[in-house]
Amino acid sequence: MSPELISILVLVVVFVIATTRSVNMGALAFAAAFGVGTLVADLDADGIFAGFPGDLFVVLVGVTYLFAIARANGTTDWLVHAAVRLVRGRVALIPWVMFALTGALTAIGAVSPAAVAIVAPIALSFATRYSISPLLMGTMVVHGAQAGGFSPISIYGSIVNGIVERENLPGSEVGLFLASLIANLLIAAVLFALLGGRKLWARGAVTPEDGGDPGKGGTEPTGTGTNTGTGTGTGASGGTGGTAPAAVAVRPDQETGGTGGTGGTGVRLTPARMATLVALVALVVAVLGFDLDAGLTAVSLAVVLSTAWPDDSRRAVGEIAWSTVLLICGVLTYVGVLEEMGTITWAGEGVGGIGVPLLAAVLLCYIGAIVSAFASSVGIMGALIPLAVPFLAQGEIGAVGMIAALAVSATVVDVSPFSTNGALVLAAAPDVDRDRFFRQLMIYGGIVVAAVPALAWLVLVVPGFG
Repeated sequence: MSPELISILVLVVVFVIATTRSVNMGALAFAAAFGVGTLVADLDADGIFAGFPGDLFVVLVGVTYLFAIARANGTTDWLVHAAVRLVRGRVALIPWVMFALTGALTAIGAVSPAAVAIVAPIALSFATRYSISPLLMGTMVVHGAQAGGFSPISIYGSIVNGIVERENLPGSEVGLFLASLIANLLIAAVLFALLGGRKLWARGAVTPEDGGDPGKGGTEPTGTGTNTGTGTGTGASGGTGGTAPAAVAVRPDQETGGTGGTGGTGVRLTPARMATLVALVALVVAVLGFDLDAGLTAVSLAVVLSTAWPDDSRRAVGEIAWSTVLLICGVLTYVGVLEEMGTITWAGEGVGGIGVPLLAAVLLCYIGAIVSAFASSVGIMGALIPLAVPFLAQGEIGAVGMIAALAVSATVVDVSPFSTNGALVLAAAPDVDRDRFFRQLMIYGGIVVAAVPALAWLVLVVPGFG
């Protein structure tokens, strides 16, 4: 049995054990990386740790740390109220606002994970307060980021178009952008219909003071969240419902009468909240305007806030999504071992050597989707596009359609909890059963991996575009 096949089988075993025994998959993946890397790939410790996602580790820790402080001092409550007023109380519009916001950020040049890191914590805090499915809100944010991700001036679009030009392939910058935009928009529409969007429309308008209370225009909470992330899903307030905001105790700095500036509970701007809002704006400006690292910037801002208001942020470090950090970093370290030992290249070259161009095209789309669910989307496209050159040169497959299909297949799967975007959504969700939410994201990611490459191939490759 070849080393590459052994490494793939070990990955399957890791998934099976984690699913059946409820062991943290990241811990299993670290052990697998050590075993396979040492015994099969003949890697030393440095070779194994070469795949450790240090940048993602800092992003997950930094962003969840900063937004844990924002939740502790009530800044996210204020932002949620502001969002409700922006859409005149139509809660059903908020998922689409978040979709459009992340799409606009990536379209003008933000890296997709940076846009998700900025928007997801706000979006999911809103989802918690107004009893919106966290799966709906999280996936709308990720698909929004990918909808704008291939504009001609975006990071992803520039990279892919550069690869196409370097390989002397015919390309269409606008066609690539529209393919990703339409695909993600259609998926978002389906998700909205299936995950409670119609009920949100039926709910009508609410006021920020309603907080999802069914007696005030909201709907009865149906979530299963907890404060611990590992509980039994009995609700953050100790009852049997979801995380009903009305059950949250009022802090001394909250207002309860709907007066005093902005009205409602938890919406008065205190110095700590104003400073936190400035920090969030600074994060956006630093990442988008100066191309600074989102994780290091978030950690630095969180430290400043913690130093100024230690009481508000004392528990913030404990609320960092450590189990998610272990999960994602472990799995990606093992994927790094697979890359080091050439497993991914081995699989891609095997597919590229198939003599039937249409079959090779759909298999390349699936390889792009499967690998991208765990690794860099643009990185895998950079590897697969050159592999497609030989049969694209034969003229039987349209280059424009093939590149667009690869782009869609390799990025739409970023909803997977093992990808950077999916991990950020998982880590950012407050007051949910993280094990349950992880399973939901994993199942949905699996559905996307199974269905989207075939659909992209059928719509974009088979007709022979380009």
